[in-house]
Amino acid sequence: ASGANDYFGVIYIGDTGAFRKLAEEDDSGFTLEEDAVSGSLFDAIGRPDTTIDVLIGAKKFMEGWNSWRVSSMGLLNIGRREGSEIIQLFGRGVRLRGRGYSLKRSATLDGSAPDGGHPAGLGLLETLNVFAVRADYMTQFRAYLEKEGIEIDTVELPLGIRTNRDFLNQGLVAPRVPADRNFVDEAFILLEPDHGIRARVDLSLKVQSLESGAGGLQAMAMSGGRDLAIPAGSLALVDWQRVYLELLDYKEAKEYGNLVIRPETARTIVETTEPDRLYSLIAEDSVAAPRSFAGADALHDAVLAILRSYVDRFCRARRERWESEHMIYTELDEDDANFRDYKVKIARSEEELIESIRKLIDEADRIYREDTQDLPAVHFDRHLYQPLLVEAGDRVKSDPPGLNQAERRFVEDLRKYCVGERDRALAGKEIFLLRNLSRGKGVGFFEKRGFYPDFILWIKDGAAQRIVFVEPHGMVHAEAYRHDDRARLHEALPGLAAALASRTTLKDVTLDSFIVSTTSYEELRTRYDDGTWDRARFDERHILFREQSAPYAHVARILGSPGRHEST
Repeated sequence: ASGANDYFGVIYIGDTGAFRKLAEEDDSGFTLEEDAVSGSLFDAIGRPDTTIDVLIGAKKFMEGWNSWRVSSMGLLNIGRREGSEIIQLFGRGVRLRGRGYSLKRSATLDGSAPDGGHPAGLGLLETLNVFAVRADYMTQFRAYLEKEGIEIDTVELPLGIRTNRDFLNQGLVAPRVPADRNFVDEAFILLEPDHGIRARVDLSLKVQSLESGAGGLQAMAMSGGRDLAIPAGSLALVDWQRVYLELLDYKEAKEYGNLVIRPETARTIVETTEPDRLYSLIAEDSVAAPRSFAGADALHDAVLAILRSYVDRFCRARRERWESEHMIYTELDEDDANFRDYKVKIARSEEELIESIRKLIDEADRIYREDTQDLPAVHFDRHLYQPLLVEAGDRVKSDPPGLNQAERRFVEDLRKYCVGERDRALAGKEIFLLRNLSRGKGVGFFEKRGFYPDFILWIKDGAAQRIVFVEPHGMVHAEAYRHDDRARLHEALPGLAAALASRTTLKDVTLDSFIVSTTSYEELRTRYDDGTWDRARFDERHILFREQSAPYAHVARILGSPGRHEST
């Protein structure tokens, strides 16, 4: 059926014989025609100018077609028992192209609109509606989705935040690129060899095993491969025209609209060896020096991976240089994107919990003044707004999301330290904390590092402000320090602070960053980097642990306080 503007991307799947009988007996206006010659309607359904609004078919819908625009599915006499076919069918409707070809819904992505959010009603457009008659498996499918943490039927309760206006009147600032400046629009960059940039690609084979013995479980991890240089003879086997075209596709996919790539540059980057190579390739010898023409495919993939990594690092470096030249300090106010009211979501089946949380919200007092349990929140009176919600597993979710356990522990540690050291190490100083939201919403800079720190701390001492970006997270899977942009952020911040001071009136502002490892020192020390780091080296690189030499010593280090706090 076409031209039915009341429907959009609707698919009817089931017994077409039953539908034929229904149409013949009912004066519905539908005309049934059989056409065994014309091409498949699936070829046209994805086009923007398609006139197809409804498709009706049988099990052939299971495979062989693709559309990003499905909004509803109607099932008749199908899906009556569990099986791979029904999952495959649902997959046809669940898939979305997503922003930037991410294949994800907006709920998992950060907003890009000026107000930091997505267009109104987008979630409704992204919802797949499934209607079924005699489809017994729908109940099982619903249970499966709920088990996987996918929201099916929830109650949404609004919870407004209360900003501390007295704190916002303290002149707290953060470094930001002005809203009317845009790197992609203003700066055109030419890809070229740069010895300050080194791509890193790890194609090594990795094996992990668990073995039980008298001492319990023992984990082992092994990897093959070594750091290789691709010899000149192997580079002659590479189809550089194909590499160039695929690199252009990558540029478009990553939205590097201001990057110019010349056809010969890709080979020049890989061939550059003086004074050093511009890449590190961890792989088997056969990848860099294929022994057959069949092995050339692996070589091609390795070269392309190197160039993609180099392009990412090159564009990020140029962006950071541009941002450093254009950033300014902006004062926080109540319109800051971090100040967003919560939406609390609870499964509709949790009736007692819904009532308890609704009562807590309606009280409009306790949740803003103390720690709470039904709707978990941690209260810290130096935070710029209240409440500060905490993740509560699958039963209660919120948007923005609550603190994870590592973030919660940091806030609690900071709270205890501030109470104990108020009249000692912190005498004469004021502490302010802000839970920072993610990309597109919170305070971020050097955006391509993917570093939107979890917290921003301000330590005010008179007119001076020390701004510290803090990220508590696990380090067990972290890259080696020289490759870890988050860990090395603290190295770039003093230069940024100096540049900002030179072109603004704020001269007494310093910038710093720390990582608080949720992985213990004893576990991390043999697994991080080359396995030789001690506490002093971690500390020097601004990587801290909760189990320091004294209680809350990691907090004292972040705040720049010499004092040591006893347990509270």
